[in-house]
Amino acid sequence: MSPSGQKVPTTLLRKSRGRVRVAPDLMKWLGQSRDGHPTADVFGWERKVRCCKEHFNIETWNVRTMNQGKLDVINEMTRLNIDILGISELKWTGMGHFTSNNHHIFYCGQESLRRNGVAIIVNHQVGKAVLGYYPINDRMISIRIQGKPFNITVIQVYAPTMDVEEAEIVQFYEDIQHMIDITPRKDVTILIGDWNAKVGNQKTPGITGKFCLGVQNEAGERLVVFCQDNSLVIANTLFQQPPRRLYTWTSPDGQYRNQIDYILCSQTWRSSRRECKSWLAA
Repeated sequence: MSPSGQKVPTTLLRKSRGRVRVAPDLMKWLGQSRDGHPTADVFGWERKVRCCKEHFNIETWNVRTMNQGKLDVINEMTRLNIDILGISELKWTGMGHFTSNNHHIFYCGQESLRRNGVAIIVNHQVGKAVLGYYPINDRMISIRIQGKPFNITVIQVYAPTMDVEEAEIVQFYEDIQHMIDITPRKDVTILIGDWNAKVGNQKTPGITGKFCLGVQNEAGERLVVFCQDNSLVIANTLFQQPPRRLYTWTSPDGQYRNQIDYILCSQTWRSSRRECKSWLAA
């Protein structure tokens, strides 16, 4: 939740979220060639997996809360053809993983309080290639997916807002830095989630493009520095979109809109993203 307002969900899901379509040259991460035929078997939990898609959709949503029994979000994943979905503000307790409707759910929350919480949900195809998951705390979780020639690590985060104690924000960035440090260097690393930061519409060479919204705030400056230290690029800012495809947060009265959710990845793979934009409704 931002100090100037709150997340605005439509039924179960938030009003807008980021989507990335990965270019065909990355298909071989999960074991297939450009024409859709398998190039190698990939070992997962159950058996060897063969993936035959031309691109993969990765999205991140802030749901504010989600019913653990009836996962309507899975129906939305199927309808929107989402392969990997990161969830913020899940508000579940404990940590673990389970399957539901042919999807794999990995989650982490507080021990007893229903606050914060994050999760990553993958479809059956991707789920068979998951090597494992790392639930560090109620603000971040990662999964590792086996691929060829490189494995993929996806990290979902839910950053603190600016109205918390400075120590909590510092701890968040120390934790996420630790996750990056322990990720194998050859992995393709993708960070997604609600960063509660505005990077602003000024271009930072190598980090942001020129397609951003608003004015950079203190949290946005911290995020940009974090990206500089880790050679990351903010994908949302690289693609020209109408404003309605950029903002990811709306105030309760509808007067204010901000871009605070981002998808980050290594500068090495900058050219491999096909598009990144927000969707207005689920």
